[in-house]
This record gives sequence, structure tokens and C-alpha cells, in this order.
Amino acid sequence: MKPRKILLLSVSAGAGHMRAAEAIRAHAGDGVQATHLDVMDYVSAGFRKLYTDFYITLVNKMPALWGYLYQATHDAPAHSSMQRLRRGVERLNTRALLKEIEAFQPDAIICTHFLPAELLSRAIGKGELACPVWVQVTDFDLHRLWIQENMAGYFAGNDEVAFRMRASGVPAARVHQTGIPIMPAFGQPLQRAASAAEFGLDPARPTLLMMGGGAGLGSLETVAERLLALEGDFQLIVLAGKNAQALAALQRLAQRHPGRLLPQGFTNQVERLMACADLVITKPGGLTTSECLAMGLPMIVNSPIPGQEERNSDFLLEQGVALKAFDAVTLEYRVQLLLRDPARLAAMAVRARALGKPDAASQVLAQVLGQPATPVFAGARAA
Repeated sequence: MKPRKILLLSVSAGAGHMRAAEAIRAHAGDGVQATHLDVMDYVSAGFRKLYTDFYITLVNKMPALWGYLYQATHDAPAHSSMQRLRRGVERLNTRALLKEIEAFQPDAIICTHFLPAELLSRAIGKGELACPVWVQVTDFDLHRLWIQENMAGYFAGNDEVAFRMRASGVPAARVHQTGIPIMPAFGQPLQRAASAAEFGLDPARPTLLMMGGGAGLGSLETVAERLLALEGDFQLIVLAGKNAQALAALQRLAQRHPGRLLPQGFTNQVERLMACADLVITKPGGLTTSECLAMGLPMIVNSPIPGQEERNSDFLLEQGVALKAFDAVTLEYRVQLLLRDPARLAAMAVRARALGKPDAASQVLAQVLGQPATPVFAGARAA
């Protein structure tokens, strides 16, 4: 039988959109050929620099300006001069992408960023594309740019986003509350003791996992040192990613705190480290927090990007699965608060697990393909 062909389109402006597409691709089973493309590979160099480098510069150097633009573009009427200018620039960059789609001949397209959805919406309207296009929102908030004409359907991370979709005029039958897609590894049962043994950790000791950088709180080394000075016999895992300088500093700090600090560089075993943890300190990105929820992990969120991450943070706080650290002192207080109240921490873990959607990607593919969803283990950590 000829395999069903799914084309996943994302944009490398922030890692979450790409990770969501990869998660859907990873869940594709037999009989499904899933291909993931970065739309930025099919636009001009100037447009790519404007869209990706400008975004990264704004969120890192001028987050307040990004927050203003996020809200301004959300509030701007569809026919405003701001929106007409933005669409005019984007319209110049569609030919290569449409050519690639024609060559692949997909049975369906899933967009994990609003840009390809908007570009393809116009192509469908002009009769240049007949393939059904679906949209996966990757945060616990809905910016108006995600809502485009001519879409086959939408996938929402939670009930409120689904409600906002319907309130924006999307027919209820086209709105599907699936969760945010995460990799299969975060939906598999993992034994805490076995995972701890892999990394030389004590499974019986409270364990903190710090990830997502130290922005707003200080350097990773500085934050780790402050946490290790707190009372309590706990272990601390710190993910430095590809920051070699930070990793080296953390490794020197670990020598001064034997058996308490585990520095890690870039790793593809985040789920196994999460299986060792009782509490995660992280920025509130849609994908990272969805992974934490699937693993039943309470969070302390810090340094949210104005706009989408602030809305993610609000959602997590309202659901009782996270606290928020405004600065390093607040972080210290919140960590001690939870470590001294294991019953509260356990209750947060129960709520996180109830919110988790480890089968989101499977649900998305099932809807797009018109097939039953593949069951995924719910509650990914075991003692």
C-alpha cells in the first residue's frame, strides 16, 4: 500500500516550533511518510535574517519591545497598514516553498508555526494548493496570527486555547484539543532508581533540575552556587546546553560540592534526567513545560519572554503546577518553600500529571489521517 505522506512545516525562530514538528514526525508509524521542513530554508537570505535573527535579538536583548510587538500584532485589524506591510513582505517569499510542496506531493500538511499557515492560506485561496493544511499551536496562548482562512483544522494545547479559537470564528468541528506534541520518550514509563543510577544520583534524595538558562537570574554557575548554599540535603542537576563556558564553570563548582551538583552539557536524555527530579526550574516555553507536565513535574518558572511565555506562565500558575521566580532571591525562597513542604510538592506533581498530554502528537496524526490514536503511557515517572 502506498504510504500516506505528511509534510510538517515549522520555522527556526525559537526551538519550540521545530521540536513540535519533530515530535509529530517521531510518532508517525508504519504506512506514514512524515517529512519536516524549515520554511526558512525556502526564503531569501534577507527575509531569513529579518525573521529569525531579528526575533532572537528582540527576545534576548529587548524583550519589552518584543512584548509590545506581540500584543500590537495581535490587536491590529486584519486590514491595518501594519498587517498589509507584513503580508506584502511575506508574499515575496513563497515560490520556493510551493515548488518543494509540489515535488513532495503530501496528503496533508501540518504547520507548527503561523508563518507557513499564512503563506499556504493564500495559496489555497488562489487555487495553487489543494492539499489540506492543519495548524498546531505550540503555546498555551493564542495569538491572532495563528488563525488563517482555508485551514482544515487546528490543534490546541488546552481548553482555553480551543475556546479562543472558536471565539475567533473557527468552526467548532475544526478545533481539536490535543495538547502540545512532545517526543515519545517523555511518554514512556521510566524508573527513578534506574535513571538515577545512570547519572550517579541518589534516588532517595530530593532532586532539582535547572534548565532553560539563567537569564534574569544571573549566570548558571551563580544561580547554582546560591541554590547549593540553601539548607537541605538535595541534589542539583544543571543543563548548560551547548554553552561550553557555563559547563566548565559548573564542573569546577561541582568539585567543591561533591555528590550534590551534576552539570550536563547538551544531551538527548532530558527525559531520563527529569525522571530523577522532584522539581524543575525552567523558562516557560510551550514545549519544555509540556514535557514537564507529561512527566508529572512541578515547576518554578523564571524569565518568561513577554507575550507567549508570560501567557504560558499564567496558565501554569493558575493550574497550580508552578510557582514563579522574579529574581534570584525569589527563586531561593520558592525552592526552600517547596522543599520544606513535600505534601504541597506532591500535590503539584499530581496536578501536573493530570494536565500532561504525552499522546498529543499521536492524537494530531490520528485526526489528520482519520485513524484511531495510538495509546501512550500516561504518568511517565515511577518510583
